[in-house]
Amino acid sequence: MNTGRVAALMTRHLFLYRRSFPRLLEIFYWPLLDLVVWGFITMYLARNGSGLHAAVTFFLGALIFWDILFRAQQGITISFLEEIWSRNLMNLFASPLTAGEFLTAMMAMSVLKVAAVFVIMAGFALLFYSYNIFVIGLALLPFVLNLIAAGWLIGILTLSVIMRFGQQAEVLAWGLVFLFQPVSCVFYPLSVLPGWLQPVALANPAAHVFEGMRGVLLHHAVPWDCLGWATGLNALYLLVMIAVYQYTFAVCKDRALLVRVGE
Repeated sequence: MNTGRVAALMTRHLFLYRRSFPRLLEIFYWPLLDLVVWGFITMYLARNGSGLHAAVTFFLGALIFWDILFRAQQGITISFLEEIWSRNLMNLFASPLTAGEFLTAMMAMSVLKVAAVFVIMAGFALLFYSYNIFVIGLALLPFVLNLIAAGWLIGILTLSVIMRFGQQAEVLAWGLVFLFQPVSCVFYPLSVLPGWLQPVALANPAAHVFEGMRGVLLHHAVPWDCLGWATGLNALYLLVMIAVYQYTFAVCKDRALLVRVGE
């Protein structure tokens, strides 16, 4: 692992954002728009929904947490697609850059995107709706880290599929993450799901994070069991996904599929 090559690849992507206003909109516009829409929905339900006040207080926090997961996934997949769109993929892998260094740079870029989006959404939620996400307390940090890891899982899976099947699979960069949303229990508790679907949700680390968030807001205590399950599942799945990524890269390299992906 050469940190210089990782930093160089990150610098390349940071320069893209520095010189491209549309790319900056990706970080500022969509998260702010989601926050405004869901904020108004929350205000409406809180004012007019009988007995719903306790439930709707979760919505803005759940939205911020979901955007953390979504941006962590996008940070990997969109950065990879940038290399495809610019026909730069073959140039990168013709250099001494390794598959592990490439993935590390993409993961680091996703953390930077998550940090920017989180600051924006948390700040505007407090400014517009007097919603303080930091009321969760010190448990906020492990929750956020687990959501970033969960986003990496989907991002690495998406990257591997696109690398293997080419640009025809690009749509998964935006669609695959939403396949996991129903079993992530973002805006509703696990108990709402039908019985046959609950074991699927329990195998999803993001579901434990969102259940834990609701537990903190309801009972003012850190649900260590939820955090433990989320951390353990994320660690296990990350090992599997990185192995899948390395295997896919080796197959694509042996079969010269990287040329097709990058062209």
